[in-house]
Amino acid sequence: MLMKPGIELSAIHPAVEAGVNNRDIDGLMALYAEDASMVLVDGSVATGLSAIREQWLGLLAMNGHITLRTRFAIPAGELAVLSNEWTFEVGGAQISSVAAEVAQRQSSGGWLYVIDHPFAGSEPDELATIAAAMGASAT
Repeated sequence: MLMKPGIELSAIHPAVEAGVNNRDIDGLMALYAEDASMVLVDGSVATGLSAIREQWLGLLAMNGHITLRTRFAIPAGELAVLSNEWTFEVGGAQISSVAAEVAQRQSSGGWLYVIDHPFAGSEPDELATIAAAMGASAT
């Protein structure tokens, strides 16, 4: 298994923004640990790089534009908790939420996501609106 070097903690959110806006799936996937998990809009969890890649490809296919604002990035030993506010614009419509994330320090000193919850700050009714805008279903 090839170890990824990770990225500076303060660079994770800008890298996500650049990855989405440049349609760079490889750049996005370089931010995740092999066994990372991503919480989906319906509350289910995609685990592992293949499942997370599938989710990102669906978003990138929408040809939208994302803006992220880091709320915080707090390291504690080998883990860090992060949060950002994001807005995704596509076809004149906007969806937004607050994400909660956990990153893990790699042996290189860089950081990779181990948990990514893009919809952590959304209430159930908001999730239904987001899911409809993304062509998914929220339960």
